[in-house]
Amino acid sequence: MASSMKSLFSDHSRYVESFRRFLNNSTEHQCMQQFMDEKLPGIIARIGDTKSEIKILSIGGGAELVAKTSNLENIKFTWHKETSSEYQNRMMEKKELQKWDFIHMIQMLYYVKDIPGTLKFFHSLLATGAKILITLVSGTSGWDKLWKKYGSHLPRDDLCQCVTSSDLMQMLDKLGIKYECYDLLSTMDISDCFIDGNENGDLLWDFLTETWNFSTTAPPDLKAEIMKDLQEPEFSVKKEGKVLFNNSLSFIVAEA
Repeated sequence: MASSMKSLFSDHSRYVESFRRFLNNSTEHQCMQQFMDEKLPGIIARIGDTKSEIKILSIGGGAELVAKTSNLENIKFTWHKETSSEYQNRMMEKKELQKWDFIHMIQMLYYVKDIPGTLKFFHSLLATGAKILITLVSGTSGWDKLWKKYGSHLPRDDLCQCVTSSDLMQMLDKLGIKYECYDLLSTMDISDCFIDGNENGDLLWDFLTETWNFSTTAPPDLKAEIMKDLQEPEFSVKKEGKVLFNNSLSFIVAEA
């Protein structure tokens, strides 16, 4: 690794901007909306069949996900928001484990140090008939290939783990937790990454590699190799002159 390469997370403002470009160039939110419209109402309805109130714990963000879901007008929601480590530490200190009907973890397990321990703890908080919804990138996505092949060549810090639904399902299997997994296709238009000096492309490079100013700090041979791979079918599809990176998401519903 070149000494000039450093983690994108070392520059908060650039990370935020690269994330914004990712959202602008991907179908991430449309993919989540599709799941909310097609799958989530049925999942929530089954939980709420015998309950007038559903207690929901939102971990790490996505607090409005369930509230915006259609056909839930007759259900009262009780919200509780904080990070997973904050909540877990507070509960352990109080020695009080409140039960929840629905817990959702939206794109946040990358930022948890002990994922199996976190899964085990929050699964223990589920009431009878309750469920956990976990959203993260699919094991069939381009991210999985990118991280496995190039992770050791890119700067890493303790803030983010390269974990996909394939990794998560192995953890759930070891914990003996039953689950269902729904995969939905999402793409990210990375065409600008192949235009030298393109600002949008440079920021997307940063997001893809989690590297600050990747385009100018990465060894040329490393950048050339990744650039070549990103155009291969296992990473992306080419459509109407665009290169669309496979950003597919998995929605894993774990049972109590």
